[in-house]
Amino acid sequence: MTVPRTPLFSRLTPGAERNLADTLRGERTGGVLLIIGAVLGLVLANGPTSDAFERLSHHHLAVGPVDLSVAHWASDGLLAVFFFVVGLELTREIQVGELRHARTAVVPMVGALGGMLAPAAIYVAINAAAAGGDVSGWAVPTATDIAFAIAVLGLVARSLPTAVRAFLLTLAVVDDLLAILVIAVFYSDGLRFGWLGMAALAVAAFALVVRTRLADGRWLAVVAVPLGLLAWYATLEAGVHATIAGVALGLVVPAVARRSSRPRPEASAPSAPERTDDGRDSLAERLEHGWRPVSAGVAVPVFALFTAGVVIDPSLFGSTLVDPVAWGIFLGLVLGKPLGITGATWLLCRFTRATLAPGVRWREIGAVATLGGIGFTVSLLIGSLAFEGTHRAEEVVLVVLLASVVAAAIGAVALRLVRTGRGTSAQ
Repeated sequence: MTVPRTPLFSRLTPGAERNLADTLRGERTGGVLLIIGAVLGLVLANGPTSDAFERLSHHHLAVGPVDLSVAHWASDGLLAVFFFVVGLELTREIQVGELRHARTAVVPMVGALGGMLAPAAIYVAINAAAAGGDVSGWAVPTATDIAFAIAVLGLVARSLPTAVRAFLLTLAVVDDLLAILVIAVFYSDGLRFGWLGMAALAVAAFALVVRTRLADGRWLAVVAVPLGLLAWYATLEAGVHATIAGVALGLVVPAVARRSSRPRPEASAPSAPERTDDGRDSLAERLEHGWRPVSAGVAVPVFALFTAGVVIDPSLFGSTLVDPVAWGIFLGLVLGKPLGITGATWLLCRFTRATLAPGVRWREIGAVATLGGIGFTVSLLIGSLAFEGTHRAEEVVLVVLLASVVAAAIGAVALRLVRTGRGTSAQ
């Protein structure tokens, strides 16, 4: 009797595919995969596979007119998917979320601004005063990693009020928007305005397509994907970091769902299509739902794999320990972030009519602010742009990893204490 062979890697059933996608959409899963990618990169770069890993990182792949190394495909190509999802999240927050109304958005927005200015000031103060300092990396400690920070919050403090999570999410979203502006303004080389104009036209055409009936049909991918790829390629050729194209494309997607008009009495005037106010079933929600597994399961872990894959030896530790750039980044993330976020928020509430959301206490704001020091993805990206081709590029990776781990640990402990205190007071 012949036993039929079962392929080792057979195609998943539709139900299994849905379960896998739902798992990858989870905040915890994204944070865990990000950590796994970074740790795996460190192992591959420092073990017996170090030579093979280095050759793989620098191996060039040509896709049409674009010829990049594997590591650059990860940072310029795959990471654009992550920023596209960030753009979708931003447009939903702006159109139907926490950023829709000034009175609810102003507190975390000012907190995000403070969380950017304080780390930058600490970094510049250290590097301007120290011999051998370099102020060009001032933006490295200004970014917060959404996936990592939300994952830590979900792991250790799930019982905190929803308003606390909304504060952190809005804070991180605005933080990312500010980081995107910083990359576009300060870390773009030799702008080519012809290509920049083509990128803008491609984004505008994409915006028109997603607002037509094609957005509700199968032809959306046939038309929109080539426009998105054109926008990405033109942005790359324009001298702007290609991830900016991902954000721009995400921001132009409508986040308010159109509903068909209801039946009306004959005497009544024609009514416009109704709009929901929560963004459910909007194109932005559907695209975010579809692309988030790719971002969390592929784009960010692969980026972390190649970016964190640096060779660590005693000389690297020694140079990092005495480098003012490293100290500026570390203190900016671990100390500057929570001080800037909490301080700016307190000053706003102290001297204006702005208030914290009902049920949110200052100790919870302080605990959540420590998670702002988890820079990781965007900090690593800015660091690679600021110090590309220099000996400090590897130091930046090491210190961002260390600072993010320290900030996550401090934040986890603080959130545990806050949650315990809330539970005790409730009793």
